[in-house]
Amino acid sequence: MINKKTFLSSVILGVGAIALSSSPANAKKMEKCYGIVKAGQNDCGDLVGKHSCAGGATKDGDKNEWVLLPKGTCNKIVGGILQG
Repeated sequence: MINKKTFLSSVILGVGAIALSSSPANAKKMEKCYGIVKAGQNDCGDLVGKHSCAGGATKDGDKNEWVLLPKGTCNKIVGGILQG
């Protein structure tokens, strides 16, 4: 069983890693991956214009929602597609 302190530390480190990986220098190493996002966990607006902000996804696995991932990762995830 994971204790709360260890869990929170892991979450904080993960968020920090995401922030660092989304810098302009690393942007070329990232790709938009569609179809794998959980509801409320998308990175930005959807493909068809239903919303324009992060966290606006209303259902899991919507083919119009995307999340930024390191290049080459999307193709390894079941349901992940590079273009919506």
